[in-house]
Amino acid sequence: MTTDRASVERFVFHEARLMDEHRYDEWLELWTQDARYWVPAGAADGDPSKDVSLIYDDYVRLQGRISRLKSGVAYAQSPRSRLCRVISNFEFDEAPTSEVVVRSNFLLAEQRLGKQDVFAGSSIHRLRLSEEGFKIASKKVILINGDAFIDNLTFLL
Repeated sequence: MTTDRASVERFVFHEARLMDEHRYDEWLELWTQDARYWVPAGAADGDPSKDVSLIYDDYVRLQGRISRLKSGVAYAQSPRSRLCRVISNFEFDEAPTSEVVVRSNFLLAEQRLGKQDVFAGSSIHRLRLSEEGFKIASKKVILINGDAFIDNLTFLL
């Protein structure tokens, strides 16, 4: 597996498709066992151990999140949100040899119960190269309205 720009972009696009299509088990397989998934509630440069977060999950919490979404009894996702995201503006940062850090911007449209919301922000993925390909070691999602009221955030960002 190579770490060229195109392969990294394909991986991020693939992750987005899995989230939009509610393919939860496949999405969870993209993560490392020591993963962190963080959506700050305010400042993007905050500290998740001290500041409020919308989401701050390790792998076990991700498993629980997926279990609830698949259970059929997650009221906030009955019916499921219809999702469509656009990803752009890929930028690469320095990382250890076996990792790639990529930042991208996104627009995410969510439609549920006759209401459509649009979320915008950026994601910072730290991808680790494994024998199976890339795995997500961490993902930080910075919503431009992360410090505002958000009605229903029970889908995957």
